[in-house]
Amino acid sequence: MGWWQNLRQRCATCSRVTLGAGVMLVALAVSFVLLTAGAYGLAWTNTEEFCIGCHEMRDNVYAEFKGTIHDKNRSGVRAICSNCHVPHEPGALIWRKMQASLEVWGHLMGKIDTKEKFQKRRYEMAVREWTRMKKNGSQECRNCHHFEAMEADSQTEKARARHAKARAENTPCIDCHFGIAHNEPDGPGPQELKIAR
Repeated sequence: MGWWQNLRQRCATCSRVTLGAGVMLVALAVSFVLLTAGAYGLAWTNTEEFCIGCHEMRDNVYAEFKGTIHDKNRSGVRAICSNCHVPHEPGALIWRKMQASLEVWGHLMGKIDTKEKFQKRRYEMAVREWTRMKKNGSQECRNCHHFEAMEADSQTEKARARHAKARAENTPCIDCHFGIAHNEPDGPGPQELKIAR
């Protein structure tokens, strides 16, 4: 009887180890699939095609963007929606995507589904975006535009002085550079917004 109990005990230990290893392998596989799907989803929702997939964006802000310096320029460098409106840092990116998922509700409820409704809410939407950019120091601008890389000799004297002042005072780009990719809304610009950073 002793050898039988010994054998049963060994088999029970083996099956627990095998079961544990199987569970771990399944958990790793599921984690890999979820991580891959999540990364793919984040990348897909950062494409221009996704951003202009609804007529509100395609017929309003994207139509305004066409032909601007960020769309066509002598260098051929082109910004798309996500370059300016989605943070590049992982934590901030996830937070912005969560906020954007709430904006889908506005789309479903028809908050800006006509040109008139869009125009009526334009200033409110601009202020929300300016506020975000002021709080993060216009980080999305600075991902591409660097003071150190600017050729001061190619700038006007006025631009050179303003950039020097902005750099010294750590002024967010959006305070001066707004309404360059989209039509400027009626109302005070971002420099008048008092926002704690």
